Amino acid sequence: MPRKRVSMRKIREVLRLKWERKLSDRQIAKSCQLSRSTINGYIGRAEAAGLSWPLAEDLDDEALEAQLYPKSVGVDYSDKPLPDWEEIHKELKRKGVTLFLLWQEYKLEHTNGLAYSSFTLKYRHWRKERKLSMRQHHKAGEKLFVDYAGMTIDITDPSTGEVKAAQVFVATLGASNYTYAEASWTQTIEDWLGSHRRALEFFGGVPEIIVPDNLRAGVKSPSYYEPDINRSYLELAQHYGVAVIPARVRKPKDKAKVEKGVQQVERSILAPLRKRTFFSLIDANEAIAKLLEAMNGKPMQKQKLSRKDLFVELEKPVLRALPQAAYVLAKWKKATVHIDYHVGLENHYYSVPYQYVGEAVELRYTQTTLEVFHKGKRIASHYRTLTLARGHRQTTLKDHMPDKHKFKGEWSADRFIRWSQKTGVYTAQLIEALLASRKHPEQSFRSCLGVMRLGKSYGDERLEAACKRACYLQSYSYKSVESILKHKLDKEALPQSLATGHDAQAHQVEQATQKQHQNLRGAAYYQEELN
Repeated sequence: MPRKRVSMRKIREVLRLKWERKLSDRQIAKSCQLSRSTINGYIGRAEAAGLSWPLAEDLDDEALEAQLYPKSVGVDYSDKPLPDWEEIHKELKRKGVTLFLLWQEYKLEHTNGLAYSSFTLKYRHWRKERKLSMRQHHKAGEKLFVDYAGMTIDITDPSTGEVKAAQVFVATLGASNYTYAEASWTQTIEDWLGSHRRALEFFGGVPEIIVPDNLRAGVKSPSYYEPDINRSYLELAQHYGVAVIPARVRKPKDKAKVEKGVQQVERSILAPLRKRTFFSLIDANEAIAKLLEAMNGKPMQKQKLSRKDLFVELEKPVLRALPQAAYVLAKWKKATVHIDYHVGLENHYYSVPYQYVGEAVELRYTQTTLEVFHKGKRIASHYRTLTLARGHRQTTLKDHMPDKHKFKGEWSADRFIRWSQKTGVYTAQLIEALLASRKHPEQSFRSCLGVMRLGKSYGDERLEAACKRACYLQSYSYKSVESILKHKLDKEALPQSLATGHDAQAHQVEQATQKQHQNLRGAAYYQEELN
């Protein structure tokens, strides 16, 4: 039976939770939504491979997989197929049917299945759990439940009078019910993770587990069996050293604690503030903080102690210390390396080693830095450039540039020049000017490819006319040609001096172009290099 494919990122998380956080297999199973036998298999393989935590920085996903699953190992049977215990339980009610008979039938269907002793043990465990009431008892410092309230709080723009609803984030500790609440503009990942950071700072420590509802910002793909945790959320968990175990879909008891906390916030804070007018998020959060302090300090009905009393007595002493370095939000984005060995991010292009042209990569970016990863290995990093001006900009590192004697990619300056010459004299002139506009022609490939695609969209005849106008204006750029075609300016007549296409004015334009771009390397140059 083939091995079920699991991402190396999930296996790394299993190893982190086991070796760094010292969690049990059951807790890891809930966090990663994997069976305990699978987790035990991963740990066993890692130990057999001689791995330890933290993993080596240069151990990318391919290297990790090779160590965990060497080719000589063969087929992996660590994931034993489990029977339908509900069906087993029902069949046992039939006259003459025994657990041994049902195990024999199970083994006929799954030859690599559980041994009889494991089969009976797991069935009895399932039957025992089936009878439990599932009443939740929370250990001090173990779980923090987080969610958004159903109610919102209105913020009025003082200049326009426009009213905007702000979201209310709620975090409740399991053992003491000590609660944190704040208003934020949205439920996006930036506000979601920012609220987590401020909540942990409010509590002054870190619990073992964070239990979110299946919110889109935190759980990318809600699933009963394997919810996909948002990559940025996973990084926050790793920064604080916690496990994230989402509430299961359609399992209200999993989130009963935070729902109770949300209800208390709505009754004790949001309802009393419903008639107040706030002109900023800061004002709203100041009002929330005052009522939150009163709510946490009020004795609970069934106990003489308040939430704060229980927190100070039970949970604060066992919460782990906050990390010294502040958490910095990083976002992730998938990209493909373009033919000019750059990747785009927010109107700016950043270089990667040219060998990765055409490869799928992941971008990890903060407000100040950008990192590019290929199969878990970092291949490039840049300080971010926030481009405010219109048009694209590039940041190119010299080490990422191709050696002209080694670079034999699908695209080349020679290929663009030959294509442009087939289209027309002015298209060729514009393409050569584009290639000459940069110190390294490869940096202009993106623009050349854009002009090439305009020919497919508008036809060669219109493209040649548009390039003629662009050359007349000495505006040698993809954007200029695109604008001419978009506004049909290529169909308008040029001044009479250029009507023939090869008169003195055209010659002057061509000379000006060559003078402006003295590092022009034409088709003959590249043909010589290839030879």
